[in-house]
Amino acid sequence: MSKIVSIIGSGFSALSAACYLAKAGHTVSIFEKNSTVGGRARQYKKDGFTFDIGPSWYWMPDIFDKFFNDFGKSTSDYYQLDKLSPAYKIFFSDDVITIGDHMNKICDEFERIESGSSKPLRKFIATAQENYDIAINKVVLKPGLSPFELVTKETITRLDRFYKTISKEVRKNFKNPKLISTLEFPVLFLGAKPNQTPSFYSFMNFADFGLGTWHPKGGMYEIVKAMKSLAESLGVTIHTNSNVEKINVNNKRAKSITVNGTIISSDIILSGADYHHSETLLDKNYRQYSESYWESRTFAPSSLLFYVGFNQKIKHVEHHNLFFDTDFENHAEEIYDDPKWPKNPLFYVNFPSVTDASMAPENCETGFFLIPIAPGLEDTSELRQQYFDLIINRFEQRTEQNVKAHILFKESYCVNDFIEDYNSYKGNAYGMANTLMQTAFLRPKLKSKKVNGLYFTGQLTVPGPGVPPALISGKLVAELIQKNEV
Repeated sequence: MSKIVSIIGSGFSALSAACYLAKAGHTVSIFEKNSTVGGRARQYKKDGFTFDIGPSWYWMPDIFDKFFNDFGKSTSDYYQLDKLSPAYKIFFSDDVITIGDHMNKICDEFERIESGSSKPLRKFIATAQENYDIAINKVVLKPGLSPFELVTKETITRLDRFYKTISKEVRKNFKNPKLISTLEFPVLFLGAKPNQTPSFYSFMNFADFGLGTWHPKGGMYEIVKAMKSLAESLGVTIHTNSNVEKINVNNKRAKSITVNGTIISSDIILSGADYHHSETLLDKNYRQYSESYWESRTFAPSSLLFYVGFNQKIKHVEHHNLFFDTDFENHAEEIYDDPKWPKNPLFYVNFPSVTDASMAPENCETGFFLIPIAPGLEDTSELRQQYFDLIINRFEQRTEQNVKAHILFKESYCVNDFIEDYNSYKGNAYGMANTLMQTAFLRPKLKSKKVNGLYFTGQLTVPGPGVPPALISGKLVAELIQKNEV
């Protein structure tokens, strides 16, 4: 039976759910508070420069393929996808590691750093590939309703991978600190310290070394545009500049939402907005999780971001660049253990125009700089400038060039903006960390326990942070709605 479904927000998970629900025959409307769709994956354009405001890494291409295949489409129907070669560079204080587009190249680079390291690397990635197959085809396709979802013949024989950590597994096989940092870095996409992340999550290393790093021509926003086009072709109605102010409940059932002062009746309400914020749209007695609950969770980092237009090409860099020329563990402690502005932060720089000329004017460069920071920190223009000066000076030193004189403009984005634009809890950028105690059924639920007809999707629920998990989250909640409501 067809239902009227109202979806709050238009990020990846919301757009994914909208497509699946519309395909199932429901009348679906999306209500987005901002002027454009995409949630944290919006786009910024200025003077011929194009910036992805949020996500900039395209990993796990198979997840995107599966999503579009579910609707009889493929990614190539919407955007051109190119594999990056090399995938990225990591700048250390005394060396630069280049991660190639094939395992043989990566093994050669590991051997250059530490003789004999390619053998344990191949073994580590083989295990990571096993974990990837189990994770993507078994574990993440479960809705997080019960611990028994994790009990399969594959997981029961590999329980040690859930109780050992990535850090322990890596350091058992590798001694060189540069190689350790290289292998521990991908789990940062999961929003947790390597020594608190189960070794099962090494599947991220297979996503990195095994499946490679890709780029949709025109930027990550091309995926948003593709999903929007697909949703509308399925009959989804999208309303922008439409702020949802209240979720209205009658007899313990979600009945409507209040949008810009107008009440919109619905059979089912699905929020793809920040989970904590979504519950504040309810009267207190209908909220599942207390403020103390959210306060006790381990959240993934926030970010200080800079969008910079340069009037010349930048030398000695690739599309993706990681600056690990300071202490990895100290910075992690300043995010998770003793939250404060980092003394010597690691940072990431994305120059999409290195491989995609459409992202910047001719002979210019589009630069996206990111510093991971703890959520909830003080955010001022003075602090933003202080940290830009810090990282741009280090960038110049490590790449041996002067770039400050070639900056045409610089825009910043930080904690206050995440709160203002996305109602993000404490201004976090990546949701809730995937620690052992915040995995699968231990994450906030897709379905409200207190309000019938109310559901949630996105990076604070199942399966977790990241763009591919967001696509899966939308599918999982759509299936749950079909099961419970139709």
